[in-house]
Formats: sequence, structure tokens, C-alpha cells
Amino acid sequence: MKINILASGSGGNCIALRNNETTVLIDAGIAKTKIEKRLLEAGIRPNTIKAIFITHAHKDHTKGLPLANKYHIPVYASEGEWKDISSVDKELTNILSLEGVLFDYEGFGEWIEIIPFQTHHDAFEPYGYVVQTEDMKVSICLDTGHIDSNMLEAMKDSNVYIIEANHDPKMVETSNYPDSVKSRILSDVGHLSNKQTAAALQKLVRGKGEKIYLAHLSSKNNMSSLAETTVVHALYKKGLKPGVDYEIEVV
Repeated sequence: MKINILASGSGGNCIALRNNETTVLIDAGIAKTKIEKRLLEAGIRPNTIKAIFITHAHKDHTKGLPLANKYHIPVYASEGEWKDISSVDKELTNILSLEGVLFDYEGFGEWIEIIPFQTHHDAFEPYGYVVQTEDMKVSICLDTGHIDSNMLEAMKDSNVYIIEANHDPKMVETSNYPDSVKSRILSDVGHLSNKQTAAALQKLVRGKGEKIYLAHLSSKNNMSSLAETTVVHALYKKGLKPGVDYEIEVV
């Protein structure tokens, strides 16, 4: 499976996952024209997208959904999140249960399965996703205030982890954000701190060459070097070294 992170952060999120000729998007949080441009730069024609899966209905994850209408792409989201999405033509809307969706192309020996898991964010019914093929498992965990045991169980044994490392709590506390915004970010339905992300990865990563993408970093309350160092230090305590036991990239 090939992964292209087309956008990540508070300005918008969009991830393309491709298994041979089958491509799905996780979120469409930047303008439609930008998604089209970045898809083409990645060698993906927009009219070949099989489906778009939405984590939750906040604009930095749904802004580009008119892409679905233009190319007649089915869009999947939880029943709760459809309450706050109005930009998709009705015939393209699909309510996604926790059973997930399997795209199986008989005769081609190709399949890709997308299974959601529940996360903790200030949205109606937010999801993270596990995307699987015959020989690869990718876990995508973006906006969530904490990671529980069910989430860890869903993500375990992945080859790739795309996970939020949103902020450093001290930077949030000393920022010029209103107190209400600070409380939201730091809450159990806000965003993951670097330390929370590191603690989760410490439980998940086994040192079998996994690839870690640290995503959705705050442009004001985090630094790429701080996020990476926090995770590397946590995994070092487990005896795992970057470039040897796993790979890590900040996006």
C-alpha cells in the first residue's frame, strides 16, 4: 500500500492510500482544487478515487468534500457526523458502521478493507481508521483527546501508524488563546499532546520496522523537533532505536 499525506494540521487534513489501482481518501479537509492538484502530483487521477472516509465533520477534515460531487465519489462517515455535513450530494452519502467496508475486486486478487474505531473528540461520533490489505495494516488516529484500550486494540500490529501529535501542554497554557480554547485542546475530547502520543506508541510499536507519521501538529503550540524527540525518547526507554527498529517522520 502506498501512502500520500496530502495535507496535515489545523489548516486541513487529507490522506490518500493506494493499493495497486484502488485509492481511498481519509478526510478531505483542504479546498477541492488543492486536493486535485496534490493527487495529480502524487500520480493519482481524482476520477479513480473509490471512496472518501471522514473522521469527523470539522471543516479542516471536510472542506474539500465538493470533490466527491464532481467525481461522483461515495463518502462514508458515522451516522452522527452526517448531522454536520451538508456539502455532499445525497446519493453519495453512506452511513458507516463499526463493521467497516471491504472493497474486493474479484478476479484481480486485490482487496482493501477500511474499519473504523471510535475516538474521543468534540464531535458527534468521530472515528479513527484501520486500513488493511493482504500484507499491510495502516492505523490512522487524528483528532482525539485521549487513547483508550479499545483504540489500542484496534491499532495494534500495524505496519504504519499515522497519529496526531498536536501540542505541548505548556505551550498551550502560555499561549494567547482564550481560556475556553485552551481547556478544549487539553480536555479528554480535545487533542493529543506529544506525551500522550508517545505513551500510546510505546505500547503499540514492537520494533519490527514500523513507520510512524506524526500528524496534525499545531502550528502555534508545538514544534516538529519536540514532537519527534518526545516519541523517540519514549521508544528508546523500550529499547527501540529510530532508523533501526522503526522509522519516524513528522508531517
